[in-house]
Amino acid sequence: MPEVSSATLNRNLVILHATVFIWGFTGILGALISITAVQMVWYRVLIATFTLFLYFTLSKTSIRVSPKQFLQFFLTGSIVALHWILFFHAIKVSTVSVTLVCLSSFTLFTAILEPVIKRQRILVADIVIGLIIILGIYMIFKFESRYTLGIVFGLSAALAGSIFSIINSTLVQKAEAKIIGFYEMAGAFFWITLYRLFDHSLMTETFHLAGSDWLYLILLGTICTALAYVAGVSVMRTLSAFRVALITNLEPVYGIILAFIFFGNKEKMTLGFYVGAVLILGAVFLYPIHKRRKKLV
Repeated sequence: MPEVSSATLNRNLVILHATVFIWGFTGILGALISITAVQMVWYRVLIATFTLFLYFTLSKTSIRVSPKQFLQFFLTGSIVALHWILFFHAIKVSTVSVTLVCLSSFTLFTAILEPVIKRQRILVADIVIGLIIILGIYMIFKFESRYTLGIVFGLSAALAGSIFSIINSTLVQKAEAKIIGFYEMAGAFFWITLYRLFDHSLMTETFHLAGSDWLYLILLGTICTALAYVAGVSVMRTLSAFRVALITNLEPVYGIILAFIFFGNKEKMTLGFYVGAVLILGAVFLYPIHKRRKKLV
């Protein structure tokens, strides 16, 4: 990690917190936009791809990659699309709070899948943290059974997110993250378009959305996706992976607070839900701390 001034470090910390706050706001927009999850993600990646292309053009950044890389990024885009569709569908059939807490199980899936995919040893501490998360998920299932479908979709979104993150951790070794993000979003748009052609929903797309939907979609595609992505990547050059991981874990916390502000009583849950949420979020925060200590031993 290069030496940086305290002013630069503080500025990047503010940028990272703002970025994570924006990610937390994504769930609010998902609940406010009236169209289906598939339509929403289709518009989101279309707007985000165009915005990033404009950014690369204005900044005169080359987006040239090898044919092999292009194929890898484009195919990974299908998993990105699936992750976002499952995420927004979970919000549609449950609440923002339920979805965001379930999405935090991303840490559990990563702890299990990464060693398997990369043929590494699964550590005992990872298993313990995973068991705590499972207990938290069980508590939410038990006390919020009315949102079972949303919980299932939220956990599925976390699984898909874990898979493409593990893939990206390998891809990012040979290409810039923002270039990867651009092609993955373009790929996501391509695969969702294929799906919508197959189910004929694109044939009946009128583009006559409510003014509020267009406003929220533009915010979602530009600020919450393209801008947040570039900002999030840029600060990683000066902040440690540990600090980035710890602050990123605030996303569900910010999101749940925002959900209370925007939706009030709809976001109120049983005591069992909050016990489960504390278990999951506590384990999620402990995970990077454990990883850091392990490296220092």
